[in-house]
Formats: sequence, structure tokens, C-alpha cells
Amino acid sequence: MSHAVSDKPFTLAGRTYQSRLLVGTGKYKDLDETRDAIEASGAEIVTVAVRRTNIGQNPGEPNLLDVISPDRYTILPNTAGCYDAVEAVRTCRLARELLDGHKLVKLEVLADQKTLFPNVIETLKAAEVLVKEGFDVMVYTSDDPIIARQLADMGCIAVMPLAGLIGTGLGICNPYNLRIILEEAKVPVLVDAGVGTASDATIAMELGCEAVLMNSAIAHAQQPVLMAQAMKYAIEAGRLAYLAGRMPKKLYASASSPLEGLIR
Repeated sequence: MSHAVSDKPFTLAGRTYQSRLLVGTGKYKDLDETRDAIEASGAEIVTVAVRRTNIGQNPGEPNLLDVISPDRYTILPNTAGCYDAVEAVRTCRLARELLDGHKLVKLEVLADQKTLFPNVIETLKAAEVLVKEGFDVMVYTSDDPIIARQLADMGCIAVMPLAGLIGTGLGICNPYNLRIILEEAKVPVLVDAGVGTASDATIAMELGCEAVLMNSAIAHAQQPVLMAQAMKYAIEAGRLAYLAGRMPKKLYASASSPLEGLIR
């Protein structure tokens, strides 16, 4: 793999971002903790489950946008909790209405509540409709390289394969499939789901992912604000290591200092 000395910017739907960490807003103990953790993460893109979070559709209830300001963050509405294409498309349309014509969405169509694995057939159906309707679709998918390719060809602006099941914290379970997806990628590839701790995020970035999206790894940590900070540095370290190009692995030792030319 050849590595450029300088990094290329992380761009989505025509906007460039400094941070390559995207974070969710669910599972925190309260809105204050949500705000503090997101601030500590340095993330600029914050994803919101429209079906589970009030962003204006329930007047009179606490509104997430009061602590996560759309002036400061790019809000990424997602379709978590949708189990078919029709529901997912409807949810994206609602988000566009609530966010004044906002087109950037994260599509996820789940297969069942036990695994939260993507229903690929329904995902493809929903993606086709949303792309035609002018949405900028970032799409949660399985780690199948063929499906990832099809979603990119269909016009999705980023593919987001899971590294492990949502909320499990199992880490990068199939780095080999991810590497194939990354080799073929015509659009940004982001790891979505499975990260449990900072080293998992670093591994995803070292593989060459453009960015990582996470929620549970931060929200379920014993100290979420501290973990958010750890993730910020993990993403940066992983990206730098990817750009640097790691040394080859060898079976036998080789001395750190060369032995040639030593006085005997």
C-alpha cells in the first residue's frame, strides 16, 4: 500500500471536517452528559435517532437540539428503529422537514431486535428511493464487499459497514472483509458499530477507514466524558499510523541498532 505524506481532507456532501470521529446521542444518563461527552470527543458530526429523540417533533418536551446546536454541529439524522424501507424513507422525510430541508441522512434498516444486523434487501430498496429524492445518504451495511459496492454505485455518499454488532463492543471482528471494501471504495468508508474501546477505533483507522461512528463505546463507559476524549486521540493516532505506513511484520528479531561496522 502506498502512503501519501500529507493527508487528504475528510469530505462529505461537499463539506470538509477536521474530526474523523462521528458520535451518537443515545444511551447517556441525561442531556448534560450527552453535551459534555460530545464536546470532549471533538466530533463535528452528531447522529440522532429521529424515532427515539425529540428534535422538534414533540413540542413541549426537552429538545436535543437545545444542547447539540445545529449551528455548531452537523446533525446527522438516522433511521435507527426502522425495520423496513417504507418506514426508513418516511423517517428521513420527517427529519428533512424538522431540520429545514437538511439532506444528509444516515440510513439503517435493521433485520431484527436481537442482532440489529442490517436488512440488506430493505436497505437497498430504501437507498434507491432516498438517492432519487435528493438525499445525501450515508448507509449502514453488512461487511459484504459486494453490497458495499452496490450501495456506492447506487449513489450513496458513504458506506458504513459494521465492524461488530451494534452495542456489543466486540471490536473489529472481520478486518479482512473491511480491507476488501476499502480497497474497492469509490466513496468514504466509515466503520459503524462494534467499537468498544480506544484501540478498536485506532485499528479501524489504521486499516484505512475515513472515519468511525460510535455511540455505546462512549455512552456505556464508566466515565463517558473521559472515554470520549480517549476516542478523539485514538482516531487521530490511527489516522497518523495509517499515513505513516507500518513496518512489515517479521518472524524473527532484528536488532534496533544495526550491527555492521561495530568495533570488535
